[in-house]
Amino acid sequence: MIDLTGRTAIVTGAGGGLGRSHALLLASRGARVVVNDMGDSANAVVDEIHAAGWQARAAKCSVTDVDAVQAMVDEVLADWGRIDILVNNAGILRDKSFAKMELADFRLVVDVHLMGSATCTKAVWNAMRAQNYGRIVMTTSCSGLYGNFGQANYAAAKMGLVGLMQTLGIEGEKNNVRVNCLAPTGATRMMEGILPAHQLAQFKPELVSPAVLALVSENAPNRAILSAGAGGYELAYIALTQGIALGEAATAEQILARWDELADRGDAFVPATGFDQARHELRKAGFPLEA
Repeated sequence: MIDLTGRTAIVTGAGGGLGRSHALLLASRGARVVVNDMGDSANAVVDEIHAAGWQARAAKCSVTDVDAVQAMVDEVLADWGRIDILVNNAGILRDKSFAKMELADFRLVVDVHLMGSATCTKAVWNAMRAQNYGRIVMTTSCSGLYGNFGQANYAAAKMGLVGLMQTLGIEGEKNNVRVNCLAPTGATRMMEGILPAHQLAQFKPELVSPAVLALVSENAPNRAILSAGAGGYELAYIALTQGIALGEAATAEQILARWDELADRGDAFVPATGFDQARHELRKAGFPLEA
């Protein structure tokens, strides 16, 4: 059993949907949970948690408000002494094809998903490093990983979170701060109208939250992209093919002519860091670079 007794967790966007489910599960495992949202729905979730005999408090602010987020974190640290878990869940949709999308809606979605997650993470980062313990979850999406029509803003923000996770996972490792991504499919308000009702009913938020619990546990992995939906769980990877070596005489025509060979995924691998791409390319060029 994963026991979070003594741990303090912040879940953003926890007034309903996936965030509410995450907050309830973490509280049920002993965590003191900060339920963050912009409206009174945060109070309702706190009341649910209290009614079950667990610990929680509401923090009503936007994740895009740097000062309010810092104040939330400062208050939690002053009252509860530590923050062990951050689940960056808050998000919005402004779906429209890119041709019809206003740049203001592009910026807004990036601000909430990507900058909001960065703001919350920055606010807890040094405290987690100082206590040599932290578990952070970024909420990415299949739209970011693979694309989705009408979601250029959302997809860009969600893929940005993967890059943020990869780097923070490296930077936090020495202080036992592990950072992972969740790619959920949940039947939330944001999904209504995208799938028919009978299919949407299979994607219960409660079937996603176990993935969050795994990613915030003491034995959590680091730098994983865990997908979850309808009771299924998968790992997504950003991999590099073995590719081809053309040397200094390389031309665009050769690249296109050998595209199938370049794209062969048979021996694809997952680089440990971005620098591993350079190592791979130098190795093929006959100049192996020692790790």
